[in-house]
Amino acid sequence: MLETAQVSPKAMTALYLGLGLGLTLLRDVSGRAGIFLLFLSLLTWLLSVVLDAGFVLYCMAVRQGQRAEYLTLFDGFDTALKIALLEITKGFFIALWSMLFVIPGIVAIYRYRFALYNLLENPDIGVMEAIDMSKRQTYGWKGRLFLLDMSYFPWYLLGSIPNMVYNSAIQSQIQAQFRVYLRNGGDFSNMFRAAMESVDGSALGIPELGWTVIIGGWALVVAMFYLAHFQCVELEYFDAAKRESGVGEGSAPWEREEFYQ
Repeated sequence: MLETAQVSPKAMTALYLGLGLGLTLLRDVSGRAGIFLLFLSLLTWLLSVVLDAGFVLYCMAVRQGQRAEYLTLFDGFDTALKIALLEITKGFFIALWSMLFVIPGIVAIYRYRFALYNLLENPDIGVMEAIDMSKRQTYGWKGRLFLLDMSYFPWYLLGSIPNMVYNSAIQSQIQAQFRVYLRNGGDFSNMFRAAMESVDGSALGIPELGWTVIIGGWALVVAMFYLAHFQCVELEYFDAAKRESGVGEGSAPWEREEFYQ
């Protein structure tokens, strides 16, 4: 199906993640703190979740043999506020479950996995309805979704190599500062704060902004080879879960007879 797409999945993935990387760089180079940085961070997050929805809409269109152009990536702006509210609500519920223990939090992530898909298929439904539908659809599917994620784990690992190198280098710097601080007779209670203040984000001779480009660029290149495939497979799981549960079955536009008339 991906080979028949009007727009190459590699090109669409590059555009999708490239825009996300651009938003991150814009936030990082602003160099300001306080209200402006908070506003820019919120705006970056909002645009990111809308682009996430647009990429899902592209994959939905490809699976249904519909035209999916580059502008499909921006179709999520039609329901941007509802998408943002859905993500906030999901995050709130997941955080509550995570307070009990790690496992309930992970289960909650899978419980709400299909909420966005329900909302994109039926923009008129409410946020809580989309979440409730996902809870019923994922009954008996959480383990299968976990195995799906694990089957793509080598791709995740490959895409995170620069990030692991950077984190390891920063951790080494912090540990070195710990030793210097204690050797100079510093207060143990303030050791962590002092060490963090001495680290400027650069590592291995590369500034923090450079690492942002390297980490994001490498993740983009790797994702070009698997991300659209993974998304389409997960959407197939979503359709199968709808058929099995009967929740949401026949609610998508392309599942209704009038769509073809």
